[in-house]
Amino acid sequence: MKKFILIAIAFTLPFLACAQGGGGYQFTDIKRLPATSVKDQARAGTCWAWSGLSFFESEMMRLGKDSVSLAAMFVVRQAYDEKAVKYVRLHGSLNFAVGGAFGDVIRVIREYGIVPLEVYQGLNYGEPNHAFDEIDAVLKGYVGAVVKNPNKRLSTAWLAGFRGILDAYLGEYPETFTYKGKEYTPKRFASEVAGLKMDDYVNLTSYAHHPFYSSFAIEVPDNWLWETSYNLPIDEFMAVMENAIDKGFTFAWGADVSEQGFLTREQGVAVLPVAEPKEMSGAEIAKWENLPKNQLVAGAFKNGPAPEKEVTQESRQKEFDNYQTTDDHGMHVVGKAKDQHGNPYYIVKNSWNRYNKMGGYFYASYPFVKSKTLNIIVHKDALPKEIQKKLGIK
Repeated sequence: MKKFILIAIAFTLPFLACAQGGGGYQFTDIKRLPATSVKDQARAGTCWAWSGLSFFESEMMRLGKDSVSLAAMFVVRQAYDEKAVKYVRLHGSLNFAVGGAFGDVIRVIREYGIVPLEVYQGLNYGEPNHAFDEIDAVLKGYVGAVVKNPNKRLSTAWLAGFRGILDAYLGEYPETFTYKGKEYTPKRFASEVAGLKMDDYVNLTSYAHHPFYSSFAIEVPDNWLWETSYNLPIDEFMAVMENAIDKGFTFAWGADVSEQGFLTREQGVAVLPVAEPKEMSGAEIAKWENLPKNQLVAGAFKNGPAPEKEVTQESRQKEFDNYQTTDDHGMHVVGKAKDQHGNPYYIVKNSWNRYNKMGGYFYASYPFVKSKTLNIIVHKDALPKEIQKKLGIK
């Protein structure tokens, strides 16, 4: 999966004002949990870092800590560093790209700590916003040359050279920095200011090709870390999400958004049309920007809510096995709502800046979430007790 430190906190009062979507949608927020301001990943496939950190920013607020926007590029830098080492060790047999997963965010915070966004913005290369085409190509070319190994053995300088590229583009690693007049290292900041314990967070999924109530590494290219997820039956997976929001927990959401029902600009929704959607390649906002309107809008949904597909464990599995559900995009679910017909939705914070009428948020229908979710990250206390017990989580 793929700017500023002004905080936009939404209070968790039930049934807030209606939100006006496009195409006849009317939404009533049932519960909206606190979140920091919407960020802009721009031209970089770093959604997993922005959304993962958005989740942890909300966790900090839930725990009564400072409301801080955290540095996605710090996470991206450290993940790229570890990915390079693994790529070389595997002789190039690893997906080496900027894409990643929520497990990468957890690992970086656990191993290296974290810093505020103002400390490490990662814009050291003459661009006003993130533009990773050149960075990605340079890094891939570098590790590719190392793997080819012209000297017949690795030099002692290759990793230092790789880190030099990261320094040049993103900025040097912040060994120490000042926050509110006090000096911190990234690890000390994570411990004392963020107050987050990475062992408290669980990765969950729902696929039938592995035993339920076990854990496995989801077989998608961006899971280069081979991070494992607990596997739940789909109804219990959905119950975790519902229980999380009801109990005041947000969650990081990895999903496939390459569907015609992903109508975030025109209507501010993601829905699952009964008619088969046309699959679209790519993962970020540009592909929807460039589509003709009649292709962007699924016809039945032009005038508001319409019937959606029935989703089963079997239909989820079929779409995953046939590459119809892929690891496109990481987002942050912060609440739930209903439309004018009473249909339920999750409120989703995106990382494409304030690109739509919803200020960078959209509403994902329960059928869409049930079908197209690859995985979520959530605090273990958000799980219903009976599910914790089945997974052996304490």
